Amino acid sequence: MTDTPPPQPLQFGWEEWVSLPDLGVPAIKAKVDTGARTSALHAFDIETFGPASRPKVRFTVHPIPGRDDLIIPCSATIIDRRDVTSSNGERELRFVIASTLSVHGDSWPIEITLTNRSTMTSRMLLGRQALKDHISIVATDRFLQPELSYDVYHTSRMRAAQPNRALRIAVLSREDNYSTRRIVAEGEKRGHTVEVIDTTRCYMAINALAPEVHYDGKRLPRYDAVIPRIGASITPYGAAVIRQFETIGTYCVNPSAGITASRDKLYAHQLMARARIGMPNTAFAASPHDTANLMGLVGTAPLIVKLLESTQGKGVVLAETKKAAESVIDAFRGLKANFLVQDFVREAAGEDIRCLVIGGKVVAAMKRTGAEGDFRSNLHRGGSARTVRITRAERDTAIRAARVFDLNMAGVDLLRADSGPKVLEVNSSPGFEGIEGSTGKNITGALYDMIESRVRPAPVRRRRSPGRGGD
Repeated sequence: MTDTPPPQPLQFGWEEWVSLPDLGVPAIKAKVDTGARTSALHAFDIETFGPASRPKVRFTVHPIPGRDDLIIPCSATIIDRRDVTSSNGERELRFVIASTLSVHGDSWPIEITLTNRSTMTSRMLLGRQALKDHISIVATDRFLQPELSYDVYHTSRMRAAQPNRALRIAVLSREDNYSTRRIVAEGEKRGHTVEVIDTTRCYMAINALAPEVHYDGKRLPRYDAVIPRIGASITPYGAAVIRQFETIGTYCVNPSAGITASRDKLYAHQLMARARIGMPNTAFAASPHDTANLMGLVGTAPLIVKLLESTQGKGVVLAETKKAAESVIDAFRGLKANFLVQDFVREAAGEDIRCLVIGGKVVAAMKRTGAEGDFRSNLHRGGSARTVRITRAERDTAIRAARVFDLNMAGVDLLRADSGPKVLEVNSSPGFEGIEGSTGKNITGALYDMIESRVRPAPVRRRRSPGRGGD
């Protein structure tokens, strides 16, 4: 039996193309420096997060020299913090992380220090620890291994190359309820850091160069994503806070404009009507002289009279007769309240369907039945819920309704009418307790699946060369 010949050593020049798959960096040029012990990566916006027992570091990488518009957000567990002396004699305390180095199909773990190398020509430096025993250095050559290309950053493969990294997520909520606790627990289970922020205690620095959100006397850190859980009573201020995060460039699960529009019941119905989404006949008027005409537009009694500011079934009245409807309308007008009048869908029999739409898909649906003697099916008012199989028309209606407001997370309430599904309301901060309990589905997990897919860096458009024509 002949002995197996030893593997041929890898030959590295003084500069090589490498990739860092754990960090989502598929191609970067690295300078080989045997005088340095630990490798170094050019990193911006370095900040720590997570529990003290297992701290993480979040940072960004610009892998292409001169292309600061290409940003790769990264996060990793901190394994050490070391004093490092650079080649020019400057000492710096740096975070150390572990990552995988990949070269021509061969991969091995290395340690990397994070530092700003903006004054260096190379975005990465490979030290002795990263060079395996069977690597030989040819100091007079470069790119002895197969060359990669920055073109990968301009293709759809860019998203596929992104790892499931730890995220820093803010939940805008003033309540310690089931939904908020589930969002925190599910996120931490996936290795993310989830922080609950009281929306009303946020304040903002509004300027063109450095817009910021502050909280408890400090500037809030950069978040990978914000999950708004904005109560109806603070919609205007909550939307302003979300707009500020949007200005910074943070991914917000639901946009400020969609939350504001869905909370304005009159505007919401107008938007859905424009999109030809089925809903109960609805009418609105300001003048008391138009009461009879207003009721005539909707239909015959019984009618629903609904305050524009109503939530969880409050401010919604069923008028069984024309006389009762006139009395309710007069009472609301006397209070100077804004309201809608809607047709009562009798065949729904006090039941509605809540469809939970996440990322453009219905991930769960439940049928809600009102308490005995109550036409309102809200669970907060004693109603009950059970899982239900919805029709294709109901599924399509729910998805279209959420899309009208550009909501990535929405509770769409439907009635089953003889003429097809009718949308009652689109809720931008739906509760998870009732629908997770009745369906047994991990709704919060579906929310994180969407967030994790959306915060990956997208392919970057190439810059046009000087002198080229075009737009």
